[in-house]
Amino acid sequence: MRPAATSARAKCMQYLESERSKEKTETKQLQQKALEEEIDFLKQKKMFLQTDMHQTNEKANDLANEAENAIVNSVNTTTPANLMMLSDTIEEMNSLQAVSNIEKFGPLNENDVVIVIQVHNRAQYLYALIESLRQAQNINQTLLVFSHDLFDAHINALIQRIDFTKVMQIFYPYSIQLHPNEFPGHDPKDCPRNMKKEEALKKGCNNAKFPDLYGHYREAKFTQTKHHWWWKVNHLMDGLHITKNHIGPVLLLEEDHYVAPDFLYILRMMENLKITKCPQCNILCLGTYVKSYNYAAFTKKIEIVKWLSSKHNMGMVINRTLWDQIKKCAKAFCSFDDYNWDWSLQHVSATCIPAPLTAMVAIAPRVFHIGECGVHHRGKDCSSDRVVHKVMRVLSSSSHHLFPETLTVHQSFRKPFKAPKGNGGWGDFRDHRLCCSQVKNASIDCS
Repeated sequence: MRPAATSARAKCMQYLESERSKEKTETKQLQQKALEEEIDFLKQKKMFLQTDMHQTNEKANDLANEAENAIVNSVNTTTPANLMMLSDTIEEMNSLQAVSNIEKFGPLNENDVVIVIQVHNRAQYLYALIESLRQAQNINQTLLVFSHDLFDAHINALIQRIDFTKVMQIFYPYSIQLHPNEFPGHDPKDCPRNMKKEEALKKGCNNAKFPDLYGHYREAKFTQTKHHWWWKVNHLMDGLHITKNHIGPVLLLEEDHYVAPDFLYILRMMENLKITKCPQCNILCLGTYVKSYNYAAFTKKIEIVKWLSSKHNMGMVINRTLWDQIKKCAKAFCSFDDYNWDWSLQHVSATCIPAPLTAMVAIAPRVFHIGECGVHHRGKDCSSDRVVHKVMRVLSSSSHHLFPETLTVHQSFRKPFKAPKGNGGWGDFRDHRLCCSQVKNASIDCS
């Protein structure tokens, strides 16, 4: 080969090598820019969460201590830009349907217990509930589904630290947080609660024609709880991929509940007892509102009663058979003028399903109510510590009475309950329509 040709080829190779080097550099620069943009987006999201979440009076370094002491009494406020980002985040999380710890604990089996927990903003109570769940026997064989009507960084962090079983989070998409100035939040053009209908009609406010049966107009902070409860159960039973065909028991808890170490053990024993002693029972109830506890006398005793919303709404266990009956009564539930989900379910029980609900109740409770403050009560002392410590003392002193070898059934003969009169707060047709829209089955008439 001639020297000139060799030199030309060498120059060509050098040029190609130079171009490849430039291309690699440009590619790296583009990748770096994309990475920086992604980091910047994540920083913005982090800043949003930090500015959006509730702040306690004293910031504790330890999240668990902060969760115990935090008292949150108001809904987050957000700017329109933050609302859009928050709405997108919630929509993405709901669509992903991510299940944490599934690699560690395996798939959901057909008879595993699904525990769905309705969460608002009381982190100190939720922390206590999570710690009680952690201590429960066989908790690793369950799926915990936390259903939120508030996106809160403190609460999310509490849940994301759970390492003892499978965990999901779902977010109610029609919350006041996402709709602070429009229905189903409080629209400034809505009628004030106590305005007379005649005055409301003259004023022309949005819902002037639809006061409740006591002449009052809707309050979003009260209607949200019933909406959230109905959406949560519909979404769990008929929407989520992991649970929409599940035939096992579903336990309904709330953020201010607390469970005994043997609550799953008792649930399974009650399920077995139901087959032989009460096939007509369609609700198991692990919680009762007793003022004193006597586990020595009652740990083995189970009562069979007609389900009463004010007594048997805590630690309810339902299954798909019952749910199929309830959702067919969506119209009765959604149009009943009562902002309480449990009173609305009582109305369904009395007027719609084939037979009134029959409950099998643990007389010595395995689910406790620790909430001192909430929707219906605002006390001077909203700390969870006092009630939690009382429950812990009860369980500790009664530990040798937990996990009984057998259960005994007591049949209670009571007069049938009359259909309840609604407590109001649910006269607005917009609430009725929103409630009906949550039903996943198009063949069910809720209009």
